[in-house]
Amino acid sequence: MELKRNRRGNGNEKRMRILHEVLDWSRVIATGLALAFVISNTLIANAQVPTGSMEETIMPGSRIIINRLAYMSKEPSRGDIISFYYPDDGKSVYLKRVIGLPGESVEGREGRVYVDGAVLDEEYVEEAVSADFGPFLIPSGSYFVMGDNRNNSWDSRYWENPYVEKDEIIGRAEFEYFPEFKWFR
Repeated sequence: MELKRNRRGNGNEKRMRILHEVLDWSRVIATGLALAFVISNTLIANAQVPTGSMEETIMPGSRIIINRLAYMSKEPSRGDIISFYYPDDGKSVYLKRVIGLPGESVEGREGRVYVDGAVLDEEYVEEAVSADFGPFLIPSGSYFVMGDNRNNSWDSRYWENPYVEKDEIIGRAEFEYFPEFKWFR
């Protein structure tokens, strides 16, 4: 009779050890999930590029990391690749390159982009712009953006609200990690 009690006692101890182990792992997993949630909603964003508007710089299907804190203490610069909410609906997320800064004039003539009358040097663009556009005078606190694949990009040239306001910018694209690793800069 005493043997049976010890076996039952050992069974309860074993169940308690298993329960403690499960609770320990649950805490670790919950902490990891909470950290991932905080990081992805405050520090970085993970994005997959759906279209070819940024080819050859970023190909469709590429996975990239967006730095949400990039513009906390500084302004976007010309040439930055930014993620932002599409100005015409405020919901869709787009990825384009900053071409024009607040107070500047941007236009396209004879296959080239001009900022305040000077030709913009764009080593990231593979082909000339096929149609003239502008001029666009960029208001304070806003930016003019274009895709690197100029002849296949739905960007500031065509939108009803052509300017991306600073508070609609999610962050700056820092690097691609799939299918290859490369920094943007």
